Amino acid sequence: MKGRRIIFVLIGYMNSMRFRLLATILAVLASSCGARAQAKYPPETRNAALLYWAAIAEMNESPDDAAALKALEEALNGHASWSEKGLGSILDANARAIGKMQRATKLPECDWGFEYDRWHRLPEPQVVLFMRARHLAELNALYGIRKMAKGESQEAVDAWLAGIRFSQDLARGRTAIFVLVANRMLLPNLHALSGAIRKGQLNEVQKREVYATVSALPDDGLDWVGAWAIEVGTGEDFLQKLRTSTNPGAIWEETGTPVPKGIPPTALDIQAYREYVLAAQAALEEPPEKAKTLLHDLEPKVLALGAVEQDLIPSPQVLNSARAEALTARSELMQALSK
Repeated sequence: MKGRRIIFVLIGYMNSMRFRLLATILAVLASSCGARAQAKYPPETRNAALLYWAAIAEMNESPDDAAALKALEEALNGHASWSEKGLGSILDANARAIGKMQRATKLPECDWGFEYDRWHRLPEPQVVLFMRARHLAELNALYGIRKMAKGESQEAVDAWLAGIRFSQDLARGRTAIFVLVANRMLLPNLHALSGAIRKGQLNEVQKREVYATVSALPDDGLDWVGAWAIEVGTGEDFLQKLRTSTNPGAIWEETGTPVPKGIPPTALDIQAYREYVLAAQAALEEPPEKAKTLLHDLEPKVLALGAVEQDLIPSPQVLNSARAEALTARSELMQALSK
């Protein structure tokens, strides 16, 4: 009996030890969970460009089927109604990329890390950026069209407004080529919103939301003059670099094109360049119709420039034509909102 009492005492002692050990483990776990809950993580990025890059990396390749490409283009242009059978799988395959792009448009900053002193040698990642960014914007616009076809008007509006913000972010602080691409991204969203309003598919709250975004845009949609100013300013810096270099030919060869005549440029060459580009910039500040006439009158000046200077100047006529498209599309949308 004495032995049994000792055994019971030992069992009770062990059970008590187990209880205390269990209590200790639970306390440690609770403490560690609390520590994890209170851990300080690095702040999430405010830079939309990082998330845009991630969205672009997430994209699947464009369809190479001619029929699918035609259906995609016709749906974007409003020439055909939404086809779930023909286009649904394309959107499903890119759902994650579209979602990341839409989230990126809500961030307050967008810095693509562009090297303005090397603008004349556009690196391959930048080329990939604006080629794939445009396709991603098209997919997002189609996403809105799909949502509207399903009667989900708020999701459609959210997508199209995100597309507008994406175009602004791509163009902000960039050169002419990026603004031209951004314009091709902007237009489908403006057209889709105009069509939805004309068909009575948006309620008053949604219309006010659209108005708040679109009214904040420049009349011609994007900062065309700002892009031109960056283009010609960096162009002049490049010309000055050529003029003062001991080996200007080597600098030009970085562009990947044959060295033209007129290297290095003279001070007079640079002055003539400056006069033309500033006159063209002043023209682009005018409404597109007036700018068209002014730019036509300036053509003798650009033709009088050397080959080096001409190679550095984007076509202001092309920019002005694109401006006119954006101006018309935005104006039509604002008129639809006012009715």
